[in-house]
Amino acid sequence: MSYCTNLDCPKPKNPPRITHCQACGAELILRDRYRALRALGRGGFGATFLARDESLPGHPPCVIKQLRPSADAQHILDMARDLFQREAKILGKIGNHPQLPRLLDYFETNNEFFLVQEFINGKTLQQEVRGGGPFTEAGVRQFLSEALPLIQYVHDNKIIHRDIKPANLIRRSEDKKLVLIDFGAVKDKVAPAQETADQTALTAYAIGTPGYAPPEQMAMRPVYASDIYAMGVTCIYLLTAKSPKDLDYDPTTGEMMWRNLVHVSDHFADVLQKMLEISVRHRYQSVEAVLRDLDLEPYMDSLAQNLAFPNSTSGRDDSKGDLNSSSNYHQLREGRNRESASSPSSRMAAAIRARRERANSRTGNSGPNSRQGMTTRNSRMTSGSRSGGKTKLTADELKQAYAKGRRDFSLLTLFALDLSKVTLSGTSFVESKLKKANFQNADLTGANFGRADLTQVALRGANLGRAYFTNANLQGADLRGANLNYATLSNANLKGANLCGADLTGARVSDEQLATARTNWATVYPNGKRGLMR
Repeated sequence: MSYCTNLDCPKPKNPPRITHCQACGAELILRDRYRALRALGRGGFGATFLARDESLPGHPPCVIKQLRPSADAQHILDMARDLFQREAKILGKIGNHPQLPRLLDYFETNNEFFLVQEFINGKTLQQEVRGGGPFTEAGVRQFLSEALPLIQYVHDNKIIHRDIKPANLIRRSEDKKLVLIDFGAVKDKVAPAQETADQTALTAYAIGTPGYAPPEQMAMRPVYASDIYAMGVTCIYLLTAKSPKDLDYDPTTGEMMWRNLVHVSDHFADVLQKMLEISVRHRYQSVEAVLRDLDLEPYMDSLAQNLAFPNSTSGRDDSKGDLNSSSNYHQLREGRNRESASSPSSRMAAAIRARRERANSRTGNSGPNSRQGMTTRNSRMTSGSRSGGKTKLTADELKQAYAKGRRDFSLLTLFALDLSKVTLSGTSFVESKLKKANFQNADLTGANFGRADLTQVALRGANLGRAYFTNANLQGADLRGANLNYATLSNANLKGANLCGADLTGARVSDEQLATARTNWATVYPNGKRGLMR
C-alpha cells in the first residue's frame, strides 16, 4: 500500500506502486525515493509515517517525520524552518549512538518539512506494560540501569530531550536494547532559538507531553532535571500501568500521589520521590546522582563497557544526515569502540568505586571480602523483588520472565538449568550461581556475567559477542565453538576451560589466562589469528 502524506487528504490509502494519490493528487514518492506505507501517529503540527526507501536495494524501512506549520504566515514558516533545522542538526550530532535512531535525510517540500530516520523494530515500554502488566521493582531498576546512561549521553551533548515517556522508549527486537526515539521536543542548550510571543503557534510542538513534563518545562523553561522528572513518571507508569492523567494529585502541592499504588522498598521509593520533586531545586540535578543513590554497583562494569560512547562524531557534518557517515555507527554497533576515560559511564563507574572505597575505609573493610556488606545489602534490597521473593528460578520461569521484558537475573541461584538454544541477549547475571548450567547454542550477546559462578557451564556454540565476564569463574567451562568476539574476560578464571574452536577476535583476555585454558588449531585468538601459535 502507498499512503498519502497530505494531512488534508480524505482517503490517504492508495494501491502500491502508483505515483500520485488517487484522492488528492499529491505525490506519493517523496524526494524521488521515499514511499510512505502507513501512518504511525498524527498531531496538530504533522505526522509520522512508516516508509521504505525505494532507491536502495531491498527497499529498507525508515520513518518519515513531517512537520507542517498551522499557519502560512512567513514568520511562522521561518520559525518552523528554524525548529526543523535545529532538530536535524541535533539528530545528526547524537545519532551515532547505537541506542538512538540515525538521521538518514531531511528536506523541505511545499512549506512542509520532512525528517527521515532509521526504523526501530520492537515494542515500546507502553506496549510491554499493556501486554504483560506492571513491572516489579527489580524490573524498574533494570530499566533505569539501561536508560539513565543513555539520558546522560544526551545531556553530555548539551541536549534536553523533553519528551521522555514509555511510548518513546522502544525495546529493539534484534538485541533487546532500549532505544530512545522522537526528538521532536528537543532543546539545544548550547544555542537555543530566541523565544518570542509569536512562537506560541509552535509551542505545542516542542513542549513535551503533559503529565510527563514538569512545571518548568510546561512554562518553556526546561533544564536537564526536567528529563529526570519524566524518567520518574515513566517509572511510576511501569510500576502501576497507569498514565499520569489517571493518577490523583495533591491539590496543595501539585505532586503526583503514587506511593499507595506501588510495592517497592523504602529506599527505592525515596529515590523516585526525589526524581519527582515539583521543585527543581529539590530534584536530582544529574543522572549520576540518581545512579549513585540507586546503588547500581552490580551494573557498574557493564555500564562502563557497553555504554561508553564518544561525545563527538569526528569528521562528520552535524547538519547533515548523510548515509555515508554510518561507518562510525556500525563500528559502535559491532562493539569495536573502546572505553573513553571521559565518557559518562566511565565517570559513573569511577564515582561508584570512589564511594565504595570511602565506605570501606569507614568500616575498616579491605581486601577481597570488602564487598560483603554491600552485597548482602544489595541482596536484601533487590534479589527478593527480582523474583517475587524467590532466590531461585526454574528454566521455564526464567524464559517467561525474559519474554515479559525482564533482563536482570543477578544474585540468583540458577544451578544446572537447561537453557540451551534460548535467546537471553542483554541479560545481567551478575554474581549469579550458574554452575553446570546448559547454555549450548544460546544467544547471550552482550550479557553480563560479572563475578558469576560459571564452573562447568556448557556454552558450546553459544553467541557471547560483547559479553562481560570480569572476575567470573569459568573453570572447566565448555566454550567449544563459542563466539566470544569483543567479549571482556578480564580477571576471569579460565583454568581448564575448553576454548577449542572458539572465536576470541577482539576479546579482552591475557595470554596468561589463555595458557590455563584448552585451545587447539581452530581457536581464533584476540588478534584474529588462528592456531596454537599466537
